[in-house]
Amino acid sequence: MIYSIDVTIEVPVQATEVADRVEDAVTNLFPDAEFRREPDRFVAESHSLDAFSDVLHEQEILDTARREFSNGMDEEGFAFDLKKQPAFEGVVNFAVGSEDELGDIHVRVDVREPGVESFIDHVAPPTEEGRPVDPDDR
Repeated sequence: MIYSIDVTIEVPVQATEVADRVEDAVTNLFPDAEFRREPDRFVAESHSLDAFSDVLHEQEILDTARREFSNGMDEEGFAFDLKKQPAFEGVVNFAVGSEDELGDIHVRVDVREPGVESFIDHVAPPTEEGRPVDPDDR
């Protein structure tokens, strides 16, 4: 299936932070993101979550990802936040609760095709006993 998505990633850059390290935190999880620098933040855009999905599978956190995606879902897509420091290490750590002192990485995914729930199933498939399953086989 061909997916048509727009991913917008916004991350604040504090005066005490090294901007290159903040950019690295994003590119570690979204390697094809294209950046533009604004005075106090980076805004990046991508059209794929394939590398991000690979990390979710490697870390075996598909159920957590599905929950976070569902919590941030609307008719056009879904949004979620990530912690910067783990992202710098190439690790997905969803930001829940209060925002980190230096700010979190905010990700917005707008899904044009096929649909929001179908795309979530693609990125973070449902699991049974901790193993990914094809949603059509359930």
